[in-house]
Formats: sequence, C-alpha cells, structure tokens
Amino acid sequence: MQKRLLDPIVRLLTQGITPEKIALSLAFGIVLGVFPVLGTTSLLCLIVAVLFRLNLPAVQLVNILVYPLWLALLVPFIRMGDRLFGVSPLAMTANQILALAHQHLPYLIAMLWLTELRAAAAWMLLGPPMIIALYLGFAPLLRRLESLHVFAGTSDAANGVESSRNSRDSL
Repeated sequence: MQKRLLDPIVRLLTQGITPEKIALSLAFGIVLGVFPVLGTTSLLCLIVAVLFRLNLPAVQLVNILVYPLWLALLVPFIRMGDRLFGVSPLAMTANQILALAHQHLPYLIAMLWLTELRAAAAWMLLGPPMIIALYLGFAPLLRRLESLHVFAGTSDAANGVESSRNSRDSL
C-alpha cells in the first residue's frame, strides 16, 4: 500500500517544490480551509495557490481535509464576529446552518450574509497570524524531513532546474 498508493501521492504533492513551498501550501490550505464564509474556501485556495505559485493539489487536499475543522470553527467565528461588532448572537448551531444550506441555500444566504461578513472580519484578525505561525512551524519540520530523504526527488527536481540554469549561464 505504501509503494502503490501513498508514495505516488506524496511524489505528486511534493514534485519539484521546496519544503518552504510545501509548508506555505499546508499553512494556506489549513487557514483558508476554515474561512467562515460558506462556499468560498476552494476559490480562495485556488487564488492563493496561483498568486504564490504553490502546489494547487496540496493546497486543495488540505482544504478538503480540514472540513471537519471548518465545521467546528464556524460557530465560534460567528460568535466572535458578533462580539466584535456588538451584535446579539445568532441562535443557530453549525448543524442547523448546514441543514438549512442543503435545503434552502438562497434563504440561508439572505439570512446570514451580514453574519458571515462579521465572521469573516473575525477570521481576518486570526487568519494571517495563523498562516505565519503554521508556516514557521511546518518549514523547519519539512526541511528536516527533506534532509532525511522522506521527500525523495523534491529538492533534486528543484536543484536540477537550478543546475541546468547555472550550466546554461556558464556557456
């Protein structure tokens, strides 16, 4: 299973990128994956991956994997946004919000758009520092894993591109 399933996936997710880019992909995937506006996380991850030239499959995979965390943090972000703007709390649980999203999405959007904006403002206070903190945590760990050759071929591909540029420049 390791050779046939996990190793090819790891190679795809780490192909030709540095541990720092992988760390940034993970950090953005996690933090953008919990952005509290319904239906926006995949688009945000796509935009950030393109802007920062990150590994899009890695960012989107992490975004998908943190969905349970998104669900767990939705109501706390809503509550934080309500407190931030001095608004009385919304009387709905995360499960009620999801059920309404599946049954009557247009009604839910009309009902929650201001609540979602306040939750997004709360996320804006926590999101950027969390991206930085996660990146600073993941980068040394991934550099260490690379030095142990866990990511076989990642630095070789990046170094191969660099060495071909250097040899071309010396000609």
